Amino acid sequence: MEVIASDKGPNSLTGQCKLTIQVADMNDNHPEISIKSFQSPIKENIELDTVIAVVSVSDKDSGDNGVVDLHIPDNMPFKLRESSDNYYELVVSEPLDRERVPEYDITFTVTDRGSPPLSDNETMTLELLDVNDNVPQFPQSFYTIRVEENNAPGALLSSPTAFDPDLHENQYLVYFILEREIANTSMSMLFSINPENGNLYALKTFDYEIEKEFLFHIEARDSGSPPLSSNVTVHIIIVDQNDNAPVIVSPWRAHGSVVEEKIPRSTDKGSLVSKVIALDTDSVHNSRITYQFLQVTDATLFSLDQYNGEIRTMRMFSYRDPRHQRLVVVAKDNGQPALSATVTIKLSTVETAVKAYSDMTEVPLEYDIFSDLNLYLVIGLGSVSFLLLITILVTIVIKCQKPKPSKAAPPCRNSVISERNSSIADSTLVSNDAYWYSMFLAETRKGKMVVRQPVPKGSRYIVSSLPRGTGLTDTSGSAASTLQASTSST
Repeated sequence: MEVIASDKGPNSLTGQCKLTIQVADMNDNHPEISIKSFQSPIKENIELDTVIAVVSVSDKDSGDNGVVDLHIPDNMPFKLRESSDNYYELVVSEPLDRERVPEYDITFTVTDRGSPPLSDNETMTLELLDVNDNVPQFPQSFYTIRVEENNAPGALLSSPTAFDPDLHENQYLVYFILEREIANTSMSMLFSINPENGNLYALKTFDYEIEKEFLFHIEARDSGSPPLSSNVTVHIIIVDQNDNAPVIVSPWRAHGSVVEEKIPRSTDKGSLVSKVIALDTDSVHNSRITYQFLQVTDATLFSLDQYNGEIRTMRMFSYRDPRHQRLVVVAKDNGQPALSATVTIKLSTVETAVKAYSDMTEVPLEYDIFSDLNLYLVIGLGSVSFLLLITILVTIVIKCQKPKPSKAAPPCRNSVISERNSSIADSTLVSNDAYWYSMFLAETRKGKMVVRQPVPKGSRYIVSSLPRGTGLTDTSGSAASTLQASTSST
């Protein structure tokens, strides 16, 4: 710029100079952002380093006041890449997941380098499109479902529902029972599942005694393209109910529920009378059986083990106890409510033969073992023994009174000399003393008297048989009753 100065004289004089004025820039203009392109929405499975936006920036100031910088927040899966002066590209730097972050609000901030710096920003929303990249998910990998037996057909058992975090058709699930045969029976004949909500139903009534459990798989499949699916294992456990009453298998009953048993009246205390055995086809808990008396003729005479069903005597029978006892035993299971079965045992006591003396000495007899009949038998045996003892004593006395031999006895007297261990049928003549007593009794019962005389040498005996009442000197009539034999001399 030139400056001219002149005076006011007639010959005015002038002067000039060149003046340069420099205007210093002030940072009085804000930088500007221009979104040239922005792609939204984008698929969540977009590839890395893909450009989704182009942004330009400018500033009217000069110098450092016109130098600008563009940036976005650090916590985003994107980055800015400078393509040319004041042009930037927004690219994907990390994988995107719509199920985790469905959309992003991206704020572009431009700042100049003035002092103080000025800035400007603009926010754009980036929406992610769903892709069928998630399989259906069950809350648990194994389902245990307990079903009580005798269930009603069509009853709802459970709802093993799956979840898919995708959207729309990618989230719509259909449920199936994977076919599997058990004992030539398909699972679709036993169970049914609602394909829309996964509700599981029973198609038949189950019986624990026949079918105790089932194991199969349920599949959940989405409607995406391509469809994704997952399955879960289902374990159906049939729970037992107390629907079976105990069955008494011992003692065996031919007709009805009455059993007749016999037991010796001399049975000892603690002896096993009978054993009741009952079976229950229910499960372990419901099949536990206990036994007890429902009726008993004499509660002091029998005991019943509540766990094994053994009936034993608590004492010995006495003559006061009835010969017939009636025991009613009930077998009860452990169910709720409890079921039971009964058996009636008619017990009859019978008399047994009297034991030998050696056996009687081993076991002491109690007072009440004697009945009226036994008492009479003991008295009779005692009387016979007493009479036998008297007879023995009389015989000994007669034996000791030996008659003197008569010199007037005729030589025709019938006599025999018996050898040792010899015998004759009529008078049973023997030569040793051990048999003398029996021979004496035999001859005495026949109405005869027997006289024994030793031979001088003492090795043999002379035995004579005479009719009873005949004197030693009387020989008449003896020939008819004596045994004819030749006399042997020593």
